Amino acid sequence: MPQPHSARPSVALTGSAAVFGALGDETRLRLVSRLCDDGPMSIARLTEDAGLVRATRRGRESVWQLEQKRLAEARRYLDQISAQWDDALGRLKKFVER
Repeated sequence: MPQPHSARPSVALTGSAAVFGALGDETRLRLVSRLCDDGPMSIARLTEDAGLVRATRRGRESVWQLEQKRLAEARRYLDQISAQWDDALGRLKKFVER
């Protein structure tokens, strides 16, 4: 059963926009991918605005780590959108097959 749509964006939706905006940048996406593959690493600069990473200073370097929680939130949001599309497509299929 579809969930009613709210006129106001949810906190997850609002917070996810920053995540998707950051991942929309090819360089940032490449860095996040490397963090996923290689774990913590020292890199010159990566924005923390979206909450995708956190930095720890070690002398002159900053070591960046991926924030799994933020990616999990984005994944839940994508799953929600996917379910809504699946529901809409199912209704369209029923309508067309009448």
